[in-house]
Amino acid sequence: MKYYAVITGASSGLGTEFARILAEKGFNLLIIARRSERLETLSAEIKSRYGVEAETMTADLSVREERDRVLARTDELPVAVFINNAGFGDCGLFTETDLDKDLSMIDVNVSAVHHLAKGILRQFNKRGKGYLLNVASSAGLLPGGPYMATYYATKAYVTSLTRAVARELKEQGSRIYVGALCPGPVDTEFNSVADVEFALPGISAKYCVRYAVRQMLRRQTIIVPTLRMKAAVTAGRIISPAAAVAITGRQQKRKM
Repeated sequence: MKYYAVITGASSGLGTEFARILAEKGFNLLIIARRSERLETLSAEIKSRYGVEAETMTADLSVREERDRVLARTDELPVAVFINNAGFGDCGLFTETDLDKDLSMIDVNVSAVHHLAKGILRQFNKRGKGYLLNVASSAGLLPGGPYMATYYATKAYVTSLTRAVARELKEQGSRIYVGALCPGPVDTEFNSVADVEFALPGISAKYCVRYAVRQMLRRQTIIVPTLRMKAAVTAGRIISPAAAVAITGRQQKRKM
């Protein structure tokens, strides 16, 4: 029996690379996103190149009923890996950014991640094993991010949730893995959606995902792909939170 890997936000960026790399490792796929045409194109590529199944599901994960539909399908499949990847950002003064976009970001980056994580972990508990990787950001490891305030707050939620649940599972002696991928800048469509230009050079999505999968299989809880971002996160712990927020704010302002 071939196991399945499920990837949300699979129609571009990190999600697309997760689909390719997990297919390369022999997993059948369930790929999920809002853009059906892109999913179908990716599915055809994966079936042709890797000889695995690549089922598509079009879903708006900001909607609770759509998330329930995803979990109903995963409960029918032998899912071994779940990549909780869907998310987006925005940049600007908190008082000036669009409220609807903020609330949609919270729905996708927080509510959907939480809902899908709880649902898939309950399914993994019944099976006794599984890998859940929440795609967060190095933003979630820092005290705050002026000019991307909502985005940083959503990713802090994801890293906090991941660490707590991973500890619970460890104390239970569970074989289930939970981790969070926390990259810095990655060259994806994130930039155009968030209306930013990175102040630091980005890494490729392929490098980021290959590193993430390797560390996931090694059961690393918090995965930071580059030495530059590891150093930045470490510095953020050493200096005062106020100083860290001020430095982060200067970096974020350069993106605008």
